[in-house]
Amino acid sequence: MRQALGNLVSNALRHIPADGAVTLAGHRDGTDVVLIVTGTGAGIAPQDLPHVFERFWHAEKSRSRRTGGSGLGLPIVRHLVAAHGGTADAAGEPGEGAVLTLRLPAAEPPGDEP
Repeated sequence: MRQALGNLVSNALRHIPADGAVTLAGHRDGTDVVLIVTGTGAGIAPQDLPHVFERFWHAEKSRSRRTGGSGLGLPIVRHLVAAHGGTADAAGEPGEGAVLTLRLPAAEPPGDEP
């Protein structure tokens, strides 16, 4: 999970202006743990949302490995989260920033074992 969150935060920092912010939040939702990374960057166009977790995909076609990463960070996030039985989702609007949400099954709290 450290790798997954690191990739999300790194990606968010890469896409926000100098005066922007990246926020991390987490909470329990029933039997799940929900981790949320929010960035105040340019946002994600609706037509791009279905593709953000695809390997080698870049919203800005002018980006290359030298200028915008490998296009593997978010696919790695989705793979790691899925390996733990969870899901990764993205939301956002152009000009409104982006929200990436990880939902994972929660472990039982210590002391609750039979």
